[in-house]
Amino acid sequence: MLRIPTFCFIMLTAVFSLAQQNDLPVTKSVSTMQDLMLPEWAKDANIYEVNIRQYTPEGTFLAFKKHLPRLKETGVEILWFMPVFPISENRKKGSLGSYYAVSDFRKVNPAFGTMEDFKSVIEEAHLLGMKVILDWVPNHTGWDHIWIKSNPDFYTRNAQGEIIDPLNEHGDSMGWTDVADLNYSNKALWNTMKEDMLFWIRNHKIDGFRHDMAMLVPLEFWKTIVPELLQVKPDLFMLAESEERAHINENCFHAMYSWSLFHTLNDIAKGHKNARDLDQWINANLMMMDKGNYMFFITNHDENSWAGSEIERMGDGYKTFAVLTHTLPGIPLIYSGQEEPLVKRLQFFEKDDIGFEKYGNAPFYQKLNAIKKDTPAMWNMPFGGKLDKVSDHDKVYAFVRSKDKTKVAVILNLSADLQTFSPLEKLEGISVFNQNERVEFPKNQAIELKPWEYIVLIQTVK
Repeated sequence: MLRIPTFCFIMLTAVFSLAQQNDLPVTKSVSTMQDLMLPEWAKDANIYEVNIRQYTPEGTFLAFKKHLPRLKETGVEILWFMPVFPISENRKKGSLGSYYAVSDFRKVNPAFGTMEDFKSVIEEAHLLGMKVILDWVPNHTGWDHIWIKSNPDFYTRNAQGEIIDPLNEHGDSMGWTDVADLNYSNKALWNTMKEDMLFWIRNHKIDGFRHDMAMLVPLEFWKTIVPELLQVKPDLFMLAESEERAHINENCFHAMYSWSLFHTLNDIAKGHKNARDLDQWINANLMMMDKGNYMFFITNHDENSWAGSEIERMGDGYKTFAVLTHTLPGIPLIYSGQEEPLVKRLQFFEKDDIGFEKYGNAPFYQKLNAIKKDTPAMWNMPFGGKLDKVSDHDKVYAFVRSKDKTKVAVILNLSADLQTFSPLEKLEGISVFNQNERVEFPKNQAIELKPWEYIVLIQTVK
Protein backbone atom coordinates (compact mmCIF):
# COMPACT_ATOMS: atom_id res chain seq x y z
CA MET A 1 0.00 0.00 0.00
CA LEU A 2 1.14 3.56 -0.62
CA ARG A 3 2.78 5.15 2.40
CA ILE A 4 5.90 7.07 3.36
CA PRO A 5 8.21 4.09 3.98
CA THR A 6 10.62 5.86 6.34
CA PHE A 7 7.91 6.23 8.93
CA CYS A 8 5.71 3.25 8.10
CA PHE A 9 7.10 0.77 10.62
CA ILE A 10 6.59 3.00 13.64
CA MET A 11 3.21 4.27 12.49
CA LEU A 12 1.76 0.92 11.48
CA THR A 13 2.87 -0.82 14.64
CA ALA A 14 0.88 1.73 16.63
CA VAL A 15 -2.12 1.41 14.35
CA PHE A 16 -2.04 -2.36 14.61
CA SER A 17 -2.12 -2.14 18.39
CA LEU A 18 -5.28 -0.05 18.09
CA ALA A 19 -6.85 -2.53 15.69
CA GLN A 20 -6.14 -5.39 18.07
CA GLN A 21 -8.34 -3.74 20.69
CA ASN A 22 -11.34 -4.72 18.58
CA ASP A 23 -12.58 -7.66 20.68
CA LEU A 24 -14.28 -9.89 18.15
CA PRO A 25 -15.70 -13.35 18.82
CA VAL A 26 -13.94 -16.30 17.24
CA THR A 27 -16.06 -18.73 15.28
CA LYS A 28 -13.19 -20.99 14.37
CA SER A 29 -9.57 -20.91 15.51
CA VAL A 30 -6.38 -22.62 14.41
CA SER A 31 -5.45 -23.31 18.04
CA THR A 32 -6.31 -26.98 17.54
CA MET A 33 -4.37 -27.19 14.28
CA GLN A 34 -0.82 -28.31 13.83
CA ASP A 35 1.69 -25.54 13.25
CA LEU A 36 1.27 -23.87 9.88
CA MET A 37 4.14 -25.28 7.85
CA LEU A 38 5.66 -23.74 4.76
CA PRO A 39 4.39 -25.69 1.72
CA GLU A 40 6.90 -28.20 0.42
CA TRP A 41 6.93 -26.44 -2.94
CA ALA A 42 8.15 -23.23 -1.28
CA LYS A 43 11.07 -24.75 0.62
CA ASP A 44 13.65 -23.33 -1.81
CA ALA A 45 11.55 -20.53 -3.33
CA ASN A 46 12.21 -16.87 -3.96
CA ILE A 47 9.55 -14.22 -4.69
CA TYR A 48 9.45 -11.85 -7.66
CA GLU A 49 7.11 -8.85 -7.41
CA VAL A 50 5.37 -8.01 -10.69
CA ASN A 51 4.29 -4.43 -11.41
CA ILE A 52 2.11 -4.98 -14.49
CA ARG A 53 1.39 -1.31 -15.22
CA GLN A 54 5.06 -0.35 -15.41
CA TYR A 55 6.58 -3.63 -16.59
CA THR A 56 6.28 -2.94 -20.31
CA PRO A 57 5.38 0.02 -22.55
CA GLU A 58 1.98 -1.63 -23.07
CA GLY A 59 1.41 -2.32 -19.36
CA THR A 60 -0.70 -5.40 -20.07
CA PHE A 61 -0.89 -9.03 -18.98
CA LEU A 62 -0.02 -10.32 -22.44
CA ALA A 63 3.00 -8.03 -22.77
CA PHE A 64 4.27 -9.29 -19.42
CA LYS A 65 3.61 -12.89 -20.45
CA LYS A 66 6.44 -12.66 -22.98
CA HIS A 67 8.88 -12.25 -20.07
CA LEU A 68 7.92 -15.51 -18.35
CA PRO A 69 10.58 -17.70 -20.08
CA ARG A 70 13.27 -15.14 -19.20
CA LEU A 71 12.15 -15.04 -15.56
CA LYS A 72 12.13 -18.83 -15.43
CA GLU A 73 15.70 -18.83 -16.73
CA THR A 74 16.65 -16.32 -14.00
CA GLY A 75 15.37 -18.80 -11.44
CA VAL A 76 12.19 -17.01 -10.36
CA GLU A 77 9.92 -19.32 -8.35
CA ILE A 78 6.95 -17.27 -7.05
CA LEU A 79 5.33 -14.44 -9.01
CA TRP A 80 3.67 -11.92 -6.71
CA PHE A 81 1.35 -9.76 -8.78
CA MET A 82 0.60 -6.32 -7.39
CA PRO A 83 -3.23 -5.88 -7.34
CA VAL A 84 -4.67 -6.77 -10.73
CA PHE A 85 -8.19 -5.60 -9.86
CA PRO A 86 -10.10 -2.63 -11.31
CA ILE A 87 -9.12 0.71 -9.74
CA SER A 88 -11.75 3.06 -8.37
CA GLU A 89 -12.27 6.30 -10.27
CA ASN A 90 -13.89 8.13 -7.37
CA ARG A 91 -11.27 10.07 -5.33
CA LYS A 92 -8.40 8.41 -7.21
CA LYS A 93 -4.92 9.88 -6.97
CA GLY A 94 -3.20 10.95 -10.17
CA SER A 95 -4.63 10.13 -13.57
CA LEU A 96 -4.55 6.33 -13.12
CA GLY A 97 -5.02 5.84 -9.40
CA SER A 98 -3.51 3.35 -6.96
CA TYR A 99 -3.57 -0.41 -7.43
CA TYR A 100 -4.64 -0.57 -3.79
CA ALA A 101 -7.93 1.31 -4.33
CA VAL A 102 -9.87 -1.75 -5.50
CA SER A 103 -13.37 -1.52 -6.97
CA ASP A 104 -14.11 -5.25 -7.37
CA PHE A 105 -12.11 -8.23 -6.08
CA ARG A 106 -13.57 -10.59 -8.69
CA LYS A 107 -12.56 -8.67 -11.82
CA VAL A 108 -9.33 -7.47 -13.42
CA ASN A 109 -8.25 -3.99 -14.40
CA PRO A 110 -9.36 -3.56 -18.05
CA ALA A 111 -6.26 -1.44 -18.68
CA PHE A 112 -4.22 -4.62 -18.09
CA GLY A 113 -6.37 -6.82 -20.32
CA THR A 114 -9.13 -9.36 -19.84
CA MET A 115 -9.66 -12.09 -17.28
CA GLU A 116 -8.82 -14.57 -20.03
CA ASP A 117 -5.53 -12.76 -20.61
CA PHE A 118 -4.61 -13.05 -16.94
CA LYS A 119 -5.75 -16.66 -16.84
CA SER A 120 -3.36 -17.39 -19.70
CA VAL A 121 -0.52 -15.81 -17.71
CA ILE A 122 -1.32 -17.98 -14.68
CA GLU A 123 -1.50 -21.11 -16.84
CA GLU A 124 1.78 -20.35 -18.60
CA ALA A 125 3.51 -19.64 -15.28
CA HIS A 126 2.29 -22.97 -13.94
CA LEU A 127 3.49 -24.78 -17.06
CA LEU A 128 6.94 -23.28 -16.46
CA GLY A 129 6.91 -24.50 -12.86
CA MET A 130 6.32 -21.11 -11.24
CA LYS A 131 3.69 -20.26 -8.62
CA VAL A 132 1.35 -17.25 -8.62
CA ILE A 133 0.25 -15.23 -5.59
CA LEU A 134 -2.11 -12.26 -5.63
CA ASP A 135 -1.67 -8.99 -3.77
CA TRP A 136 -4.83 -8.78 -1.63
CA VAL A 137 -6.08 -5.60 0.04
CA PRO A 138 -8.15 -6.59 3.10
CA ASN A 139 -8.11 -3.36 5.11
CA HIS A 140 -9.89 -1.01 2.70
CA THR A 141 -11.38 -0.64 -0.76
CA GLY A 142 -11.70 2.12 -3.32
CA TRP A 143 -14.68 4.45 -3.12
CA ASP A 144 -16.24 2.80 -6.19
CA HIS A 145 -16.11 -0.71 -4.77
CA ILE A 146 -19.30 -2.66 -5.32
CA TRP A 147 -19.72 -3.04 -1.54
CA ILE A 148 -20.19 0.71 -1.12
CA LYS A 149 -23.65 0.24 -2.64
CA SER A 150 -24.41 -3.41 -1.92
CA ASN A 151 -23.00 -3.61 1.63
CA PRO A 152 -22.44 -0.10 3.02
CA ASP A 153 -22.47 -1.61 6.52
CA PHE A 154 -19.06 -3.14 5.71
CA TYR A 155 -17.43 0.28 6.16
CA THR A 156 -16.25 2.36 9.10
CA ARG A 157 -18.26 5.52 9.72
CA ASN A 158 -17.74 8.73 11.66
CA ALA A 159 -20.14 10.31 14.16
CA GLN A 160 -22.12 11.81 11.28
CA GLY A 161 -22.63 8.37 9.73
CA GLU A 162 -20.25 9.04 6.82
CA ILE A 163 -17.90 6.38 5.49
CA ILE A 164 -14.32 7.41 6.22
CA ASP A 165 -10.81 6.70 4.99
CA PRO A 166 -8.41 4.86 7.36
CA LEU A 167 -7.42 6.66 10.57
CA ASN A 168 -4.26 6.41 12.65
CA GLU A 169 -4.05 5.73 16.38
CA HIS A 170 -4.81 9.40 17.10
CA GLY A 171 -8.00 9.36 15.07
CA ASP A 172 -6.48 11.40 12.25
CA SER A 173 -6.52 10.47 8.57
CA MET A 174 -3.54 8.38 7.48
CA GLY A 175 -3.58 10.24 4.18
CA TRP A 176 -5.02 7.34 2.22
CA THR A 177 -7.92 9.47 1.04
CA ASP A 178 -8.47 7.38 -2.08
CA VAL A 179 -9.70 4.38 -0.06
CA ALA A 180 -12.59 3.65 2.32
CA ASP A 181 -11.90 1.86 5.61
CA LEU A 182 -13.49 -1.54 6.19
CA ASN A 183 -15.19 -2.29 9.52
CA TYR A 184 -14.23 -5.73 10.80
CA SER A 185 -16.67 -5.61 13.68
CA ASN A 186 -19.20 -6.66 11.05
CA LYS A 187 -18.79 -10.44 10.82
CA ALA A 188 -20.66 -10.57 7.50
CA LEU A 189 -17.63 -8.82 5.98
CA TRP A 190 -15.39 -11.69 7.07
CA ASN A 191 -17.26 -14.30 5.08
CA THR A 192 -17.65 -12.08 2.00
CA MET A 193 -13.92 -11.29 1.99
CA LYS A 194 -13.10 -14.98 2.36
CA GLU A 195 -15.42 -15.94 -0.50
CA ASP A 196 -13.73 -13.42 -2.79
CA MET A 197 -10.37 -15.04 -2.01
CA LEU A 198 -11.82 -18.48 -2.63
CA PHE A 199 -13.07 -17.26 -6.02
CA TRP A 200 -9.44 -16.94 -7.14
CA ILE A 201 -8.34 -20.20 -5.55
CA ARG A 202 -11.16 -22.25 -7.05
CA ASN A 203 -11.60 -20.57 -10.42
CA HIS A 204 -8.06 -19.47 -11.30
CA LYS A 205 -5.86 -21.84 -9.29
CA ILE A 206 -3.74 -19.15 -7.68
CA ASP A 207 -1.19 -20.44 -5.18
CA GLY A 208 -1.37 -17.87 -2.40
CA PHE A 209 -1.75 -14.29 -1.30
CA ARG A 210 0.36 -11.37 -0.20
CA HIS A 211 -1.90 -9.51 2.23
CA ASP A 212 -1.49 -5.75 2.19
CA MET A 213 -1.41 -4.09 5.62
CA ALA A 214 -2.23 -7.36 7.35
CA MET A 215 -1.54 -5.77 10.75
CA LEU A 216 -4.48 -3.37 10.34
CA VAL A 217 -6.96 -6.25 10.24
CA PRO A 218 -7.93 -7.96 13.53
CA LEU A 219 -5.87 -11.04 14.31
CA GLU A 220 -9.02 -13.04 14.95
CA PHE A 221 -10.04 -12.58 11.32
CA TRP A 222 -6.89 -14.33 10.16
CA LYS A 223 -7.21 -17.05 12.80
CA THR A 224 -10.72 -17.71 11.55
CA ILE A 225 -10.45 -17.58 7.77
CA VAL A 226 -6.99 -19.06 7.13
CA PRO A 227 -8.01 -22.61 8.17
CA GLU A 228 -11.04 -22.30 5.90
CA LEU A 229 -8.84 -21.27 2.97
CA LEU A 230 -6.49 -24.15 3.70
CA GLN A 231 -9.35 -26.61 3.69
CA VAL A 232 -9.85 -25.74 0.02
CA LYS A 233 -6.14 -25.54 -0.86
CA PRO A 234 -3.89 -27.14 1.80
CA ASP A 235 -0.65 -25.93 0.17
CA LEU A 236 -1.75 -22.29 -0.08
CA PHE A 237 1.05 -19.80 0.64
CA MET A 238 0.29 -16.83 2.89
CA LEU A 239 2.52 -13.73 3.14
CA ALA A 240 1.73 -10.86 5.52
CA GLU A 241 2.77 -7.25 5.16
CA SER A 242 3.40 -7.18 8.87
CA GLU A 243 6.12 -7.62 11.46
CA GLU A 244 3.74 -8.85 14.17
CA ARG A 245 5.03 -12.23 15.36
CA ALA A 246 1.48 -13.21 16.31
CA HIS A 247 0.76 -13.53 12.61
CA ILE A 248 3.34 -16.32 12.46
CA ASN A 249 2.94 -17.75 15.97
CA GLU A 250 -0.85 -17.98 15.70
CA ASN A 251 -0.59 -19.98 12.45
CA CYS A 252 -2.00 -17.30 10.18
CA PHE A 253 0.90 -16.76 7.77
CA HIS A 254 3.96 -18.60 6.52
CA ALA A 255 6.05 -15.45 6.08
CA MET A 256 6.04 -11.77 7.01
CA TYR A 257 7.91 -8.60 6.16
CA SER A 258 11.28 -7.46 7.52
CA TRP A 259 10.77 -3.70 7.35
CA SER A 260 12.96 -3.04 10.39
CA LEU A 261 15.90 -4.92 8.86
CA PHE A 262 15.37 -3.06 5.59
CA HIS A 263 15.74 0.28 7.40
CA THR A 264 18.83 -1.00 9.23
CA LEU A 265 20.44 -1.93 5.91
CA ASN A 266 19.71 1.51 4.48
CA ASP A 267 21.38 3.06 7.53
CA ILE A 268 24.42 0.81 7.11
CA ALA A 269 24.65 1.83 3.45
CA LYS A 270 24.72 5.49 4.53
CA GLY A 271 27.37 4.81 7.19
CA HIS A 272 24.98 5.57 10.06
CA LYS A 273 25.05 1.97 11.34
CA ASN A 274 27.38 -0.99 10.93
CA ALA A 275 27.68 -4.77 11.10
CA ARG A 276 27.09 -4.82 14.84
CA ASP A 277 23.68 -3.22 14.31
CA LEU A 278 22.89 -5.95 11.78
CA ASP A 279 23.98 -8.54 14.34
CA GLN A 280 21.75 -6.91 16.95
CA TRP A 281 18.74 -7.12 14.61
CA ILE A 282 19.43 -10.76 13.82
CA ASN A 283 19.76 -11.68 17.50
CA ALA A 284 16.61 -9.79 18.50
CA ASN A 285 14.45 -10.92 15.59
CA LEU A 286 15.69 -13.70 13.33
CA MET A 287 17.09 -15.79 16.17
CA MET A 288 13.83 -15.42 18.07
CA MET A 289 11.74 -16.90 15.25
CA ASP A 290 10.54 -20.34 16.39
CA LYS A 291 8.76 -20.92 13.09
CA GLY A 292 7.86 -19.16 9.88
CA ASN A 293 10.02 -16.95 7.69
CA TYR A 294 10.84 -13.33 7.14
CA MET A 295 10.71 -12.04 3.58
CA PHE A 296 13.94 -10.12 3.01
CA PHE A 297 14.32 -7.34 0.44
CA ILE A 298 16.35 -4.29 -0.58
CA THR A 299 13.51 -2.73 -2.59
CA ASN A 300 9.84 -3.14 -3.49
CA HIS A 301 7.08 -1.07 -5.10
CA ASP A 302 6.75 1.30 -2.12
CA GLU A 303 10.44 1.89 -1.57
CA ASN A 304 11.28 2.34 -5.23
CA SER A 305 8.56 4.93 -5.87
CA TRP A 306 8.79 6.91 -2.63
CA ALA A 307 12.32 6.45 -1.24
CA GLY A 308 14.32 5.62 -4.36
CA SER A 309 15.74 2.58 -6.06
CA GLU A 310 18.15 0.34 -4.17
CA ILE A 311 20.98 1.95 -6.14
CA GLU A 312 19.88 5.45 -5.15
CA ARG A 313 19.61 4.45 -1.48
CA MET A 314 22.47 1.98 -1.12
CA GLY A 315 24.97 3.17 -3.72
CA ASP A 316 27.82 0.81 -4.54
CA GLY A 317 26.76 -1.53 -1.71
CA TYR A 318 23.43 -2.57 -3.17
CA LYS A 319 24.68 -5.93 -4.48
CA THR A 320 26.27 -6.71 -1.11
CA PHE A 321 22.90 -6.20 0.58
CA ALA A 322 21.23 -8.29 -2.13
CA VAL A 323 23.60 -11.15 -1.30
CA LEU A 324 22.73 -10.78 2.37
CA THR A 325 18.97 -10.82 1.82
CA HIS A 326 19.26 -13.88 -0.43
CA THR A 327 21.37 -15.90 2.00
CA LEU A 328 19.84 -15.17 5.42
CA PRO A 329 17.39 -17.82 6.70
CA GLY A 330 14.22 -16.52 5.04
CA ILE A 331 12.59 -15.87 1.68
CA PRO A 332 14.24 -13.34 -0.66
CA LEU A 333 12.30 -10.84 -2.76
CA ILE A 334 13.22 -9.39 -6.15
CA TYR A 335 11.20 -6.41 -7.41
CA SER A 336 10.42 -5.79 -11.07
CA GLY A 337 13.49 -4.32 -12.72
CA GLN A 338 16.19 -5.30 -10.23
CA GLU A 339 17.64 -7.52 -12.93
CA GLU A 340 17.97 -4.60 -15.42
CA PRO A 341 18.91 -2.82 -13.02
CA LEU A 342 16.13 -0.29 -12.41
CA VAL A 343 17.84 2.94 -11.41
CA LYS A 344 14.93 5.38 -11.49
CA ARG A 345 11.85 5.79 -9.30
CA LEU A 346 8.75 4.44 -11.02
CA GLN A 347 5.71 6.69 -10.88
CA PHE A 348 2.95 5.28 -8.73
CA PHE A 349 -0.25 6.92 -10.01
CA GLU A 350 0.80 7.44 -13.65
CA LYS A 351 2.02 5.26 -16.51
CA ASP A 352 5.74 4.64 -16.49
CA ASP A 353 8.06 2.01 -17.93
CA ILE A 354 10.91 0.04 -16.40
CA GLY A 355 12.68 0.20 -19.75
CA PHE A 356 14.06 -3.33 -19.94
CA GLU A 357 16.96 -3.47 -22.35
CA LYS A 358 20.17 -5.16 -21.18
CA TYR A 359 19.18 -7.27 -18.13
CA GLY A 360 22.65 -6.52 -16.81
CA ASN A 361 22.05 -7.91 -13.32
CA ALA A 362 20.16 -11.02 -14.44
CA PRO A 363 23.24 -13.29 -14.15
CA PHE A 364 23.85 -11.98 -10.61
CA TYR A 365 20.31 -12.78 -9.46
CA GLN A 366 20.34 -16.05 -11.37
CA LYS A 367 23.32 -17.14 -9.26
CA LEU A 368 21.62 -16.09 -6.04
CA ASN A 369 18.43 -17.94 -6.97
CA ALA A 370 20.47 -21.04 -7.89
CA ILE A 371 22.23 -20.99 -4.51
CA LYS A 372 18.83 -20.94 -2.80
CA LYS A 373 17.38 -23.75 -4.90
CA ASP A 374 20.34 -26.10 -5.27
CA THR A 375 21.84 -25.92 -1.76
CA PRO A 376 19.82 -27.45 1.12
CA ALA A 377 21.70 -25.32 3.65
CA MET A 378 20.18 -22.21 2.02
CA TRP A 379 16.57 -23.39 1.86
CA ASN A 380 13.81 -21.48 3.60
CA MET A 381 12.97 -22.40 7.17
CA PRO A 382 12.37 -24.98 8.57
CA PHE A 383 13.94 -26.83 5.63
CA GLY A 384 17.27 -24.98 5.55
CA GLY A 385 20.16 -24.48 7.92
CA LYS A 386 20.20 -21.97 10.75
CA LEU A 387 22.67 -19.09 10.89
CA ASP A 388 25.95 -19.32 12.82
CA LYS A 389 27.98 -16.13 12.94
CA VAL A 390 31.73 -16.44 12.29
CA SER A 391 32.76 -12.80 12.61
CA ASP A 392 33.46 -10.28 15.34
CA HIS A 393 33.92 -7.06 13.41
CA ASP A 394 32.10 -3.74 13.23
CA LYS A 395 32.26 -3.50 9.42
CA VAL A 396 32.30 -7.14 8.28
CA TYR A 397 29.51 -9.64 8.81
CA ALA A 398 30.16 -13.32 8.14
CA PHE A 399 28.11 -16.42 8.81
CA VAL A 400 27.68 -20.04 7.81
CA ARG A 401 24.59 -22.16 7.25
CA SER A 402 24.78 -25.96 7.22
CA LYS A 403 22.29 -28.68 6.29
CA ASP A 404 22.78 -32.32 5.37
CA LYS A 405 25.99 -32.42 3.34
CA THR A 406 26.08 -28.78 2.33
CA LYS A 407 27.66 -25.80 4.05
CA VAL A 408 27.64 -22.21 2.83
CA ALA A 409 29.85 -19.41 4.10
CA VAL A 410 28.91 -15.77 3.45
CA ILE A 411 31.40 -12.93 4.01
CA LEU A 412 30.27 -9.33 3.55
CA ASN A 413 32.19 -6.08 3.82
CA LEU A 414 29.41 -3.70 4.85
CA SER A 415 31.40 -0.55 4.24
CA ALA A 416 32.86 1.60 1.50
CA ASP A 417 36.37 1.09 2.91
CA LEU A 418 39.03 -1.60 2.70
CA GLN A 419 38.67 -3.95 5.67
CA THR A 420 40.78 -6.65 7.29
CA PHE A 421 38.83 -9.53 8.77
CA SER A 422 39.74 -12.79 10.54
CA PRO A 423 37.12 -15.56 10.56
CA LEU A 424 36.31 -17.30 13.84
CA GLU A 425 36.47 -20.67 12.11
CA LYS A 426 37.99 -22.13 8.97
CA LEU A 427 35.96 -21.20 5.88
CA GLU A 428 36.34 -23.03 2.58
CA GLY A 429 34.46 -23.96 -0.56
CA ILE A 430 33.78 -23.08 -4.17
CA SER A 431 33.48 -19.33 -4.70
CA VAL A 432 30.14 -18.56 -6.36
CA PHE A 433 31.16 -15.12 -7.59
CA ASN A 434 34.82 -15.76 -8.46
CA GLN A 435 34.81 -18.16 -11.42
CA ASN A 436 34.07 -21.18 -9.22
CA GLU A 437 37.56 -20.98 -7.73
CA ARG A 438 38.19 -23.13 -4.66
CA VAL A 439 39.00 -20.89 -1.70
CA GLU A 440 40.20 -21.57 1.84
CA PHE A 441 40.39 -19.06 4.70
CA PRO A 442 42.09 -20.51 7.83
CA LYS A 443 40.68 -19.71 11.25
CA ASN A 444 41.93 -16.38 12.68
CA GLN A 445 43.96 -15.60 9.56
CA ALA A 446 43.53 -12.05 8.28
CA ILE A 447 41.58 -11.56 5.05
CA GLU A 448 41.61 -8.29 3.14
CA LEU A 449 38.23 -7.28 1.73
CA LYS A 450 37.66 -4.60 -0.87
CA PRO A 451 34.94 -1.98 -0.31
CA TRP A 452 31.50 -3.69 -0.35
CA GLU A 453 33.12 -7.01 -1.31
CA TYR A 454 30.96 -10.11 -0.95
CA ILE A 455 32.15 -13.72 -0.92
CA VAL A 456 29.94 -16.81 -0.96
CA LEU A 457 31.57 -20.24 -0.59
CA ILE A 458 29.70 -23.52 -1.09
CA GLN A 459 31.17 -26.62 0.49
CA THR A 460 30.07 -30.25 0.21
CA VAL A 461 30.60 -31.80 3.61
CA LYS A 462 31.98 -35.35 3.58
